Amino acid sequence: MADTRTVHLVSQEGEQFDVSLEVAKMSELVKTMFDDEQGDDEVQEIPLPNVKTQILAKVIEFLDHYKTDPMNEIEKPLKSSNMSEVVQEWYSNFVAVDQEVLFELILAANYMDIKPLLDITCATVASMIKGKTPEEIRQHFNIVNDFTPAEEAQVREENKWCEEA
Repeated sequence: MADTRTVHLVSQEGEQFDVSLEVAKMSELVKTMFDDEQGDDEVQEIPLPNVKTQILAKVIEFLDHYKTDPMNEIEKPLKSSNMSEVVQEWYSNFVAVDQEVLFELILAANYMDIKPLLDITCATVASMIKGKTPEEIRQHFNIVNDFTPAEEAQVREENKWCEEA
């Protein structure tokens, strides 16, 4: 018989999401926090103080979809910087979000220990970097270059082997 129990996942702002236990346990964190010995008729609350409401909603959307249509394995190294060539269309659309949301999803996936979500979000960042120069990467992610020209030259010299591969 299928497990029909639900759990309340509670976001940083205190908003509750009623989620099937089967979906919620795709998070290793939730799986370890869930008390299997509590009565079947009691709905457990699992606080997720590091996950904002908007992001938790996206995480649950991902898990619900993943349960019915698992994501293809992501080949490493990435075969393309276009995510629609790496995973199914739904997943590539899911990660087509602004950088702030993408980085929040990475933090949530890491905190909640959801490997497939962490894989696709990190692969998306890797696809943004793929084939770019350090200066293009700095511009894309608004990173300030705090190296002096001498320090930068030293780092380039020490890592010359990377560019030869």
